[in-house]
Amino acid sequence: MKIVVCDDSMEDLAEIEGLLANYKKANANIKLETEQYSDAEKLYRNIQKEKMADIYILDMIMSKKTGIDIGSQIRSTGQDSVIIYITSSDDFAFEAYGVRAVRYLLKPVSREQFFEALDYALSLTRVENDRIYPVKTKDGIVAVPYSKIEYIENYSRVLNICLVNGETIQSIFIRKSFDEEIKEIVEDKSFIQVHKSFLINMNYVKKLSQGNVILQSGKTIPVSKTRVADVKKGYLLFVSERYS
Repeated sequence: MKIVVCDDSMEDLAEIEGLLANYKKANANIKLETEQYSDAEKLYRNIQKEKMADIYILDMIMSKKTGIDIGSQIRSTGQDSVIIYITSSDDFAFEAYGVRAVRYLLKPVSREQFFEALDYALSLTRVENDRIYPVKTKDGIVAVPYSKIEYIENYSRVLNICLVNGETIQSIFIRKSFDEEIKEIVEDKSFIQVHKSFLINMNYVKKLSQGNVILQSGKTIPVSKTRVADVKKGYLLFVSERYS
């Protein structure tokens, strides 16, 4: 697993390196390779050459290339690398959403914030032994890793499998009920059915409210009135088990 850090402030770069060292020490079972850049333009050129990392921790405001410039270049390669922004200003939060950054942390970053952000980033990149959801499409069967699914919607007896990278895979017309179609995937503890037409991956829940769920992509998913209590209970259990 390769992590790249880029910040043109040597002081801030050293602070992030220290946090990374502490994280690696606390997670000695995970093999993490790290690379640091104080020159954003050099990192930009390497990405152009498709010298990619799994996770990028980027300062937002830099002199030669901004964090958004680098994030946009990462996305232009088509890679699913995870992006975390660390910045002294919250003025660019909207732009960060545009490149699908998973966290936007304000300096000074606490150990707790940094560790949570990396825990989440690693959860998105671990695909070893990932289970597969086979989707019957007009072009044949598409094997979709569970970890890449943000949510599944049943619309007019067609499944829309919406992925974390923004892609949507559409099934052919389903003859079984939605409950039958998802009965295997719903057994995975990461997934919960929140509505008669929606199944979500709880790894990507940003906010849970009384009548809906907001996902990391910004998508709002309705929660059926009859399922509100069960969804809340299921999500709290999922979170408690994940961070215990």
